Amino acid sequence: MKPARLAVLAIAIVAGCGAALLMSGEEKPPEPVLRAEPAPQIQLAEVLVAAADLPMGQTLKPEDLRWMSWPEQALSSTYVERKAAPHGLEDAVGSIVRTPFSANEPIRPERLVKAGSGFMSAILPPGMRAVAITTDNRGSSSAGGFILPNDRVDVIKTARDESGSGNDQFAETLLTDIRVLAVGQIVQEKGGANVVTAETATLALTPGQAEAVTLAQKIGQLSLVLRSVQDANQTATVADAEPDGTMTVVRFGVAKQQRR
Repeated sequence: MKPARLAVLAIAIVAGCGAALLMSGEEKPPEPVLRAEPAPQIQLAEVLVAAADLPMGQTLKPEDLRWMSWPEQALSSTYVERKAAPHGLEDAVGSIVRTPFSANEPIRPERLVKAGSGFMSAILPPGMRAVAITTDNRGSSSAGGFILPNDRVDVIKTARDESGSGNDQFAETLLTDIRVLAVGQIVQEKGGANVVTAETATLALTPGQAEAVTLAQKIGQLSLVLRSVQDANQTATVADAEPDGTMTVVRFGVAKQQRR
């Protein structure tokens, strides 16, 4: 190769190396810095809540209640706020739970009954009357003792047929779809596994139904028949006889249908 060409090649190589050195020495542009937007501050308040599950009928103690932080945007006028009622916890102690509360659920004063007030009258629906009937404490007249508060029952009357020979007995459905308020002194089912037997059951009745039940207890015996949950919430009526106008009469141990 001629010396001139070698010189040109050498100059090109030197120039390329110099350009590479210059390129490697340049500062890289700074990477953009990503700044996170600050999260909006949530304004909190303190409201009175249930410290644990509170069943209906429980008398509140200080350990049953506590203050909890609550977003101000989620506040309700029915909540007990510490800022507005600093002594709300102390004021609620001694009250009776009218409807159950779940743990951490805000306390609402309208769902409490103040100490000294009638609890049964507070849980009784408007226009209804609480009537206690006598049952067998062995459960023979109350579905074997499996009837619990808030169940729905039919009331069946059994008595002697005075128009017959005196040995005849009859049974008729007196009331249907009646709510049980209490069994004995128990007003709330606990755990779902308790079998309650007591000598009384308190029912929620209209004034007319209360009269019918009071009279029926004087002339015969009443039994409670448990209804299915799926049959609940039907209109409760006084049934003077079965739909076809007959009643069941037992004569010498044999049941027969007889018209009234």
